[in-house]
Amino acid sequence: MKTIITLLAIFTLGFGAPVMAGAGHDHGHSHAHTPVNQETAQKNAGKVISSLVEREKIDKSWAQVKARSVEKKVVNGQTEWLTIFFNEKIANPEEQTLYVFLTIGGEYIAVNYSGK
Repeated sequence: MKTIITLLAIFTLGFGAPVMAGAGHDHGHSHAHTPVNQETAQKNAGKVISSLVEREKIDKSWAQVKARSVEKKVVNGQTEWLTIFFNEKIANPEEQTLYVFLTIGGEYIAVNYSGK
């Protein structure tokens, strides 16, 4: 019985911390060190858009929009993925283009309408 309790405690300590961090936490740096390919970056950016639509942060018409481009960009000496979405259904021209920034490892950094 002591062995089972000890193993359970080790399992909980060893695997509990990563769960607490969870996806979607944002503290300005990446834990991913392995670069993802363009296809994965595009898929991850699409998930960011879906999340924003679900949380009603952006118009629901964005859910149907596909990425216009996916490119690597160097920002402050760090290579990042920049995925650009364009939605002609948005009335305000300044909000028709949405830029999603991801780390080279594919993790969310930021999203905005300016591309900066």
